[in-house]
Amino acid sequence: MIPYTVNIKLAARTLTGTLNLQNKPAVDWGWQGLIAQGCHSSILIIDPKTTQTIQVLERHKATVVKVKWSRENYHHSLSSPYSLRLASGDASGKIIVWDVVSGTAHCEIQEHSKPIQDLEWLWNQDASRDLLLAVHPPNYIVLWNGDTGTKLWKKSYAENILSFSFDPFDPSNMALLTSEGIVFINDFTPAKPPGSTGKKVYIASPHASPAHNKPAPAPTAPAPTGAKKALNKVKVLITNEKPTAEAVTLNDCLQLSYLPSKRNHMLLLYPREILILDLELSQTVGVVAIERSGVPFTQVIPCAQRDALYCLHENGCITLRVCRSTTAPDEAADPEQSSQELVYDLRSQCDAIRVTKTVRPYRMVICPVSENSAGLTVSDGRVMLWELKAHTGRLPTNPGSSLSPLYSPVSFCGAPLANNQKRIQELSLNTMISQTLIAGEAPPPSSSQQEVQLKFLLTGLLSGLPLPPFAIRMCPPLTTKNINHYQPLLAVGTSNGSVLVYNLTSGLLHKELSVHSCEVRGIEWVSLTSFLSFATSTPNNMGMVRNELQHVDLPTGRCFAFRGERGTDEPAIEMIKVSHLKQYLVVVFRDKPLELWDIRTGTLLREMAKNFPTVTALEWSPSHNLKSLKKKQMAAREAMARQTVSDAEPSTVESSVISMMQDAESKSETSQAISAREHFVFTDTDGQVYHITVEGNAVKDGARIPPDGSMGSIACIAWKGDTLVLGDVDGNLNFWDLKARLSRGIPTHRGWVKKIRFAPGKGNQKLLVMYTDGVEVWDTKEVQMVSSMRIGRNVNYRVLDIDWCTSDKVVLASDDGCIRVLEMAMKSASYRMDEQDLTDPVWCPYLLLPRASFTLKAFLLLQPWSGTFTMDISQVDYNEKDEIKGLIQEQLNSLSNDMKSVLQDPELSLLQRCLLVSRLFGDESDLQFWSVASHYLQSFAQARLLSVPTAEALQHDVGQPGCHGYLDICHDTLCESGYFQKFQLDRVHLQEVKRSSYEHTKKCADQLLLLGQTDRAVQLLLETSADNSSYYCDSLKACLVTTITSSGPSQSTIKLVATNMIANGKLAEGVQLLCLIDKAADACRYLQTYGEWNRAAWLAKVRLNPAESSDVLKRWAEHLCSPQVNQKSKAMLVLLSLGCFHKVGEMLHSMRYFDRAALFIEACLKCGVMEANDSTNKLIGAAFVDYARLLRSLGLREGAALWASRAGGPGEQLMEELFQGEGGTPEGLTPANQETGPGVSGEEGDEDRKFAIVEE
Repeated sequence: MIPYTVNIKLAARTLTGTLNLQNKPAVDWGWQGLIAQGCHSSILIIDPKTTQTIQVLERHKATVVKVKWSRENYHHSLSSPYSLRLASGDASGKIIVWDVVSGTAHCEIQEHSKPIQDLEWLWNQDASRDLLLAVHPPNYIVLWNGDTGTKLWKKSYAENILSFSFDPFDPSNMALLTSEGIVFINDFTPAKPPGSTGKKVYIASPHASPAHNKPAPAPTAPAPTGAKKALNKVKVLITNEKPTAEAVTLNDCLQLSYLPSKRNHMLLLYPREILILDLELSQTVGVVAIERSGVPFTQVIPCAQRDALYCLHENGCITLRVCRSTTAPDEAADPEQSSQELVYDLRSQCDAIRVTKTVRPYRMVICPVSENSAGLTVSDGRVMLWELKAHTGRLPTNPGSSLSPLYSPVSFCGAPLANNQKRIQELSLNTMISQTLIAGEAPPPSSSQQEVQLKFLLTGLLSGLPLPPFAIRMCPPLTTKNINHYQPLLAVGTSNGSVLVYNLTSGLLHKELSVHSCEVRGIEWVSLTSFLSFATSTPNNMGMVRNELQHVDLPTGRCFAFRGERGTDEPAIEMIKVSHLKQYLVVVFRDKPLELWDIRTGTLLREMAKNFPTVTALEWSPSHNLKSLKKKQMAAREAMARQTVSDAEPSTVESSVISMMQDAESKSETSQAISAREHFVFTDTDGQVYHITVEGNAVKDGARIPPDGSMGSIACIAWKGDTLVLGDVDGNLNFWDLKARLSRGIPTHRGWVKKIRFAPGKGNQKLLVMYTDGVEVWDTKEVQMVSSMRIGRNVNYRVLDIDWCTSDKVVLASDDGCIRVLEMAMKSASYRMDEQDLTDPVWCPYLLLPRASFTLKAFLLLQPWSGTFTMDISQVDYNEKDEIKGLIQEQLNSLSNDMKSVLQDPELSLLQRCLLVSRLFGDESDLQFWSVASHYLQSFAQARLLSVPTAEALQHDVGQPGCHGYLDICHDTLCESGYFQKFQLDRVHLQEVKRSSYEHTKKCADQLLLLGQTDRAVQLLLETSADNSSYYCDSLKACLVTTITSSGPSQSTIKLVATNMIANGKLAEGVQLLCLIDKAADACRYLQTYGEWNRAAWLAKVRLNPAESSDVLKRWAEHLCSPQVNQKSKAMLVLLSLGCFHKVGEMLHSMRYFDRAALFIEACLKCGVMEANDSTNKLIGAAFVDYARLLRSLGLREGAALWASRAGGPGEQLMEELFQGEGGTPEGLTPANQETGPGVSGEEGDEDRKFAIVEE
């Protein structure tokens, strides 16, 4: 037996090729960090960082048209672990929800039999993460439970639904893009189908780019006056009445999406422009147009972290456009020109691809975690991965460009950078460029910020197989002799003449060789590293072709024409067959006798005579006389050697004989003097079997066996051991047992037997048979079928070629452009990802067992361990199986060096570490929580420092005042009031410039009144024309606004009127009146009473003083926590923005988010916004002890001891349990400084004490 083993266990896998047109929209980049892509009926899972396909899911029968990763917007714990869950929909209306790691389906869903139009996981409520919304053509939306496959509700609409988009700020709003326009739904809830049919809005198509067409004004618009000329650039896109037939061509809107970077904005994509709408006014506020010579858009993805758009163009070019700052324009400019609108400046673009008939860009996906990498799928199966890189410092820009510079932010992971702190600039979009400035905001001092230029860099390219047909051949099988250097290589001949060699252990392309000038018809290996391949050109009118037979040496890539000058004008080669010892080659032609070649010398041994029978099938016999020849030769050599040394001394005879024999043997091997005798059999058109022997250059004709009457024309032969199998064109298989001289015919009734191949391995008598409609595996010992696969029954592709790749796995090439390695049972090819042998390690904690992924997370969060920063799990007291430890270490090793150095940087604060780790894990809910928490913890800590410069507060280094900027506006009502107010004023100003009808003007006036901009509102009210029905009403309102004084009687009258209005259903008007008399707090209360929670929060932010506003928002948070709303995670963010840190800590603990609770409280103590005193000690103790228990359950004893020791009283018992086996509690483990409580962790001495504990 061989003492060692070699891993040649091949995983079942699929090598994929070109995409189907229906696969175009089927690609998605998940928070989990992986890309899923549909390819025909399979789904590829790609790791973008290492550009490897790490899983292929096969279960769909039809083409996959949609894939969607589930969102990671929930708190992960052992009961709800990190898992790779994917939903996919196909062209027959089936939806499958996958567990990607194991390659199995959670559930299968079927409603109708038409292609799924759109899919989305609901991510916005805490109740359930399993809800999946799907559009089933033509006009149904259905809500499914993606875990069980049950239908929750179904709703139909009047028009055909093309796609939908959820409002990222308000889960009850969604928009459907239909064939005629847009339907807005504002009462979406998972509990029941939407009650109303939604608000229909029609789109008047912009026919050409708005830069050069004069649109007809909307029916209600006044005639354009001088100030409104700028409006003619943009058509009023949205009209509520259906436009006249000639105004509407078919709706050519390609896509609709809400902007995740600011509330109530939506983009519509047309081939030549992108329109940005403000939904409060239903009015276009920005246009990105392409000039006449530009390349049209096909897709756009808006970013959340910055107001930026990634656009894909028809030539495969990806551009990044960033919204220009709206700070005051230069006064010198023409006032007409400086008309305000949102402008998106082109900041970076990548190279285009060469577009041909078969090669076009399909879809772009953006990494949702970092928003700075893009993937592009191309129809030929390529996936191109682009990364955005930032170059700081001034680059020579062209003087004509009017672009304002972009700056890099001064903070990293939500906190100001320390002096010598390490950072990764390209961590995400918001670490690369700072926020867009808004009007009235002072630009930052140029000293502290660096200018950045953005560039796209191609960081990965994954390419697929070319178009079918394929000819495939596996290299010779593994034997005990070649086990040391064996590689399982598969040669694939393609239609363009190249041969691709794949290594099947990794599934990666080993070499691509351009061998022929026309379609490769067949390949035969002549050793482990060389093969012969032949190709035939298309026949001329005489039926003659050019034959190419090439010998290829893999290590060097050397090719030469094996038949020399022959092959220019002759009948086509039908097949080539290499003998078992790789000595001889038979070349069979269509209408010409066969040729017999010696492979070793490359000489033609025999060209058969003209009267030689036409060959229909041929096979070499496995029997030969090599062994007896070798014995004879050895004997002769030995005799010769003995003779030469007979006169030498007997003692040296033995050794010299041996050396001479070795000499002779090596000589014989180089000269290859042995020519063993080999045989082949073939059949002619009558079915007669001929037997021919070849030895050296002698060719002898042997016995002939008359045809079997039951067989038709023989199409193929296979021979192994004592079994010979013949297959004919009628689907009969004839098994000959040569030892027992028996033959047995079996009709399979499956038509023409195209190919038959025996499996490799001694005594393995399995046989693979290929028909026109599928494949079967037969056991020739028992003469019975083992497994079968038929097109239309269990697969939907036609098999083009077959081979065995190991003794128990087959490889099939099919007409959907894929090559599949399957088990002998030929079931689907999905496999467990963790069993797979990847060339490059992949960072994906989701692949680990739940326990291990949480251990990895804790290991990264709780650095340093015993006072040292480490990336080696074995240095930590962690009792777990070595196998799992190894997997965790593999994950740690696969992190980039930059990331490792930042994680091991002592300057990295706890908050920054939490943010960084949640980014690494792609944990959406963690990331959101820590972004808001770190911002407000720092700003409250700073405020506290400025007001109470106590000694202990000064110990905490919180950074300079005001240097960590504002919370990004994508957090909406969580932002600081001052910043939020500026943003809203800016927005109203834009709306005012853009208004084009009385409706718009009225809405603007209302907004201005709520914002307290009374003078501007009065001007707008007075604009109403005399023939308008509201003329009188508006004029009176203008008078009222100007004359309001704060005298008691008028105030009470107005208040009374306002409350009556509200009671009688005129909520908005009543609220307006209350705002006029500075009773905005009452207005907020009324809005909340009537369920307008978002509106109330908005009003509180823009009008109330901090104390009143805080009351309103606290009520909102309570409402969000109520069981019928169940959005506790949102409520926590609201409380964070108010600085209610103790309450947040309690909520986290009561919701059993033990890890988040402990780390958050620790961060509060470090920032000094929470102090350890009698009121907080209970919470601190409970949170720390529960976290310690969690760490103990993960096996991290050291971490558990640390947190238990800091939990004060409650931790003592746990400490005893932890150290029971080691003779009770060691000295010094009883929490010292008991009277100061557990919260004194900030002090140096305490840190030392903690580590001392662990070392003991």
